[in-house]
This record gives sequence, structure tokens and C-alpha cells, in this order.
Amino acid sequence: MKQNERIRIKDIARQAGVSVGTVDRVLHDRSGVSEASRKKVEEILRQLDYQPNMYASALASNKKYSFVCLIPQHEAGEYWDDVENGFWSCIHEYSDFNISLSIEYYDQYSSGSFAQAGLHLLQSSPDGMVIAPTERTETEILTAELHRLNIPFVFIDSNIPELRPLTFYGQHASQSGYFAARMMKLMAGECNEIVLFRQIADSRLGSNQQLHREEGFQAYLAQHSFRLRTWEMNLDPKNPSRNEEALDEFFNRHPDVSHGITFNSKAYIVGEYMMRHRRTGFHLMGYDLLKRNVDCLRKGYIDFIIAQQPTLQGFSCVESLCNHLILRKPICECNYIPIHLLSVENIEFYLSEHK
Repeated sequence: MKQNERIRIKDIARQAGVSVGTVDRVLHDRSGVSEASRKKVEEILRQLDYQPNMYASALASNKKYSFVCLIPQHEAGEYWDDVENGFWSCIHEYSDFNISLSIEYYDQYSSGSFAQAGLHLLQSSPDGMVIAPTERTETEILTAELHRLNIPFVFIDSNIPELRPLTFYGQHASQSGYFAARMMKLMAGECNEIVLFRQIADSRLGSNQQLHREEGFQAYLAQHSFRLRTWEMNLDPKNPSRNEEALDEFFNRHPDVSHGITFNSKAYIVGEYMMRHRRTGFHLMGYDLLKRNVDCLRKGYIDFIIAQQPTLQGFSCVESLCNHLILRKPICECNYIPIHLLSVENIEFYLSEHK
């Protein structure tokens, strides 16, 4: 019998030889049930192919859920702003279920900031957490504590599967870098020099994604014997006023370098520099649909943007916690978000479609 309306809890209790209350506790995964009784009830449920209406059950329980998110500090209009919009959009979508959400920020260029912010979130005893991972060791300390406390967590933006998150949402970073190298090869043509722009402070990259994208980029060059001299140009995220002088110095020393790529979301730093100096012969590729990136793209100072749908990532992370904790749905362990290559020719169509 597969139609739930025909299967009454008291019938399940009678067949299992237990009370109605015991069946209810098993269905809602509550404590106070002996192992023997739980096995009897679960066996009857299996035989009947019983599929509880978890949506109605969750509404009836009136339980409150507390979700927390740990993401990098950022300014208005940056990549993580769109991620946050996704978080709150999901909270609105699932507003029937008494979910609260709080967000804590860490300095991605400062050792210890991630751990401190994570500890602060744990003090609130959350039901689930969304995490933008930082350096492996720091992330492992936090996730080990989450496992100990049996708090499910979701990774966003970059993945460390060995730390056993409930799921991951983000792009395949190394494949994205591999793809970017292929596009750069087509764009560069006969040119044999490019510059790799990085966001780095105190010898610390801003994200795992930058590292993995660059690894994928270099892997493509090596595998395809693409003889390309790569220069490295470090931009300071904490002291942006220094970047103008640093870019002046680099291009004075390397006036013939005409192609470059950023592996982070701040391609506009280079694009706006080129705009100020009216330098139109430089070809640039970057990541993410920040307004300033899009402005540079429209004006011809960025050639291509690789987009990765941050709002969808944010929404999906919170939704996975809802599905796991409230609706008891199975969760896919890894969810790669498709990437899109955008140019001035297709940007308006893309933006109108994703409003």
C-alpha cells in the first residue's frame, strides 16, 4: 500500500506491537524509543513503503530552526553581496518553517579571523551552518567541532570534500581555470606574454578559488605545450591606494604585455586603471558580474567575464539545510554550478534573463 492517506499511524503501531506515541517518535526521529521498538517500526514502514508528508509534519511541529553563515568581509556591490541575497531569498521562500538566519564575517587575509568568527557562531548553538572555507587547517578545526556537535554544514564557493560537508555549491575551480586558459589562448593569438593579477595580502591569497583556478590555468598551458611567459602582479586588497603605483611600475617595466587575467572578482581594478589611462590595447579576462566589472566590459576595458551565479549558490546552500533538517530529503554531496562566458555582445541578454 503506497498511498499515505490509507496508512494510519495506529495501524503501523498495531502491526509493530508498539504504542502510537512510539510510532510518532520514530517518524519524527525523536529520542525515547528503544532500539528494538525502533527497528520494529522501521521494518513495518519499509514493508508499507510509507512516505510521510514531511512538509505538513514540519509545519505542524512548529519547531524553530537557526541557521548561520560564515563568509568573507566585503564591500557593498561585491560578489558576496549576491551570495547574501541568495541566503535571504531562500529564507523568504521557506518562511513557513520558522527559520532564522545570522551572518558572521571573517577577514580572509588575516590568520585567525575565520576561527574567531566560527567560534562566535557556535556559541549560538545553530541547527546548521553555511561556510565559505578558508585555509585548510583553519577550516578543519571548525568542521571537526561541527561534526562533534552533529551540526550539518554546507560549503559554498570552494570545496574541501575530505572535511565531509553535507553538500557543496560552487564552480569547479580548477576546471574553470582550465577553461579560462583555453579562452586566453584563443584571445592572445601570437602573443607570448600575459600577466596574472592576484589579490594577496601578507602572503595570503584571498580565497581557495584563486589558487585552484590558477592551478587549472597552468595545467592547461602545460598539457597543451602553450609557450606563454606569465608574469605575476600582486594587488593589495587592504591598501588599494597602492595599486595605482604598482600597476604604473609593472606596465613601465613591461610595456609590451597586452593580455591579462584575474582569478578573483576584482578585474575592475585593472579595467578602471586602463580606463583612467585610456589604454585600449590591453585585453583582460576576469570573474563575476560585479557592477564595476560589467561597466568595464561595456566600455571595452574587460573582454570577457566568467560568471558563476552567486545568488543561486547562496539560495541553494540554505535550501539544502532546509531539505536535510526539515523536509528530510536526500542531499547530493557535490553540486557544481555552471559557468558562463560573457562578453559585451551577450551581457545585456544575460542580465535581463537573470533579473
